[in-house]
Amino acid sequence: MNQTSKSLYDRIGGRETLTVLLRHFYADVRQHQLIGPIFNQHIHDWPAHLAKIGEFWARLTGGPSDFVGSLPFKHAGLGLDARHFDVWLGLWEANCQCYVAPPEAGEMVQLARMIGRRLQSILVNEEVPERPQLTVAA
Repeated sequence: MNQTSKSLYDRIGGRETLTVLLRHFYADVRQHQLIGPIFNQHIHDWPAHLAKIGEFWARLTGGPSDFVGSLPFKHAGLGLDARHFDVWLGLWEANCQCYVAPPEAGEMVQLARMIGRRLQSILVNEEVPERPQLTVAA
């Protein structure tokens, strides 16, 4: 199998890389002054959350996954606005740059942008402009 026919999941290093990425990303999220309190108020079992979100990202990247759930439903009623999405995406971009090799880091960021735009348009009921492209160093 050549590199271009492998799933993004395989190209990033599978579950091992996702686990490292998510562990560091959510450590940053939990400590952030704007979004940390929201996450900490609503997530009481962090190991279970990391496992579930790992299943979500495995499915999204083409890997094996048992994910079942609805992102918009889980985020409804949290009072999220554009600032929250911008912080979330900024932390995701920074962590992808640290823990995922380019160009796959860029692909992971694009998936997160898509998720953020979709969630924001559903939760905030507005059209969300596309953010500038991330340039991942080679």
